[in-house]
Amino acid sequence: MKKSYDFLVIGGGSAGYAAARTAHDLGLSTAVIDGAEQLGGLCILRGCMPSKTLIESANRFRSMRRASEFGLRTGELSVHPREIIARKRRLIGEFASYRSEQLEDGRFDLYRGKASFSDAFSVSMTPNDGSEPVEIGFKTAFIATGSSITRVPVAGLEEAGYWTSDELLDAETLPGSMIVLGGGAIALEMACYLEGLGKEVIVIQRSARVLSGTDPDIAVALEEALKERENLTLYTGTSISGVSRDETGGLKKLHFTHDGVEKSVSAEEILLALGRTANTAGLALSAAGVAVDQTGKVVCGSDQRTSVDHIFAGGDVCGPHEIVHIAIEQGEIAAHNAAVLLGVKPAPLRLIDYRLKLLGIFTDPEVATVGLSEVEARETGRVIGVASYPFDDHGKSIVRGETHGLVKMITDAGTGEIIGAAVVGPEAVEIIHEVVVAMHFRSTAAEFLKIPHYHPTLSEIWSYPAEDLSFSG
Repeated sequence: MKKSYDFLVIGGGSAGYAAARTAHDLGLSTAVIDGAEQLGGLCILRGCMPSKTLIESANRFRSMRRASEFGLRTGELSVHPREIIARKRRLIGEFASYRSEQLEDGRFDLYRGKASFSDAFSVSMTPNDGSEPVEIGFKTAFIATGSSITRVPVAGLEEAGYWTSDELLDAETLPGSMIVLGGGAIALEMACYLEGLGKEVIVIQRSARVLSGTDPDIAVALEEALKERENLTLYTGTSISGVSRDETGGLKKLHFTHDGVEKSVSAEEILLALGRTANTAGLALSAAGVAVDQTGKVVCGSDQRTSVDHIFAGGDVCGPHEIVHIAIEQGEIAAHNAAVLLGVKPAPLRLIDYRLKLLGIFTDPEVATVGLSEVEARETGRVIGVASYPFDDHGKSIVRGETHGLVKMITDAGTGEIIGAAVVGPEAVEIIHEVVVAMHFRSTAAEFLKIPHYHPTLSEIWSYPAEDLSFSG
């Protein structure tokens, strides 16, 4: 007899686990299907946590390289990638083990296998152990299958060979030089990891600037900082024509056009980091009537419902933001709304609100944004106030020797409410949270200015744009 559940989760990563936990707490019979070789999800296994672990090592080594600037001597410096990776594996093993315990603690049934929809109320689950497929029914379902690395066709790239972030995050031996294809968060974080360890890095970005989704001044501030890095070269606005091997066969050559001039650069390896693609292949979504967009992402509304009312989606598989805390919230909202739909919870449907959408990028310097960008704010048609302040005129930044970048605050000119902010600079991903809290309470710039800031700290830099916006309002 086919087993059936109130709520079936496909994918046990951050969004999937959050949905399953919430559904169980709401009293829904719940199951999770996860076909990955190892439980944990992208963030824990191949994303946020391993990358930040490696970046931490690079940041420490970058500081060691600058020791003489602070009157210090460190002696002979050396990098031991095998030990860096051993530390990463130990830490990630602990994180993954904890997530496995959460998924296997008996609150819901866990199936290890691949799911594909048979119809709008059942899936066929093919177990990882090779046993016969099992039919599983559901009243509501949640798709959280995540994303995978986008493979972009470049002439000669497959023949020459390349790395992806998966290989780099587990590499015990690093090449002396790397060409990085891409100018998004993953590409730039990995470029800074390699540069921080003293490797030669060449970043090739097709768009006119890096981080093409951010405001131009934010992207330019990061670009200016990256171009001053000792071992990093950046090209933006390029057109890639192909990849070849050099005459000796030892180096890989990338051919591209930049500023109308044909160029080529060489390195030991190439890193392909041109984004990620939703994992929808093999789900047989059409059998359930679930629609996808032109990029393959599942289409869903702010209630996380797909084109089929009782099937929900969250995380990278639907977007619009590939960010862990958003994926978790999407999962919680989906489970809540499933309980409402089933009549278990007498409450209104919850809708996700991206007013406080938050982004952090762990480059050197870091980048962080919250709320609306300046471009987005102007597109709404409202009158806005914008003020910024540079780190190179800020006491604590000067003391730290980290003076690249700026902070930027955006307000609604009519009300004075802070509607967005951005940082490029030291500890950006930490200090952005002060503005996140202020925006949560819908603070105006004038109210924000009343908050005491200790001197000298990085956080007090926010008082300068807040002051400008208070008086201009």
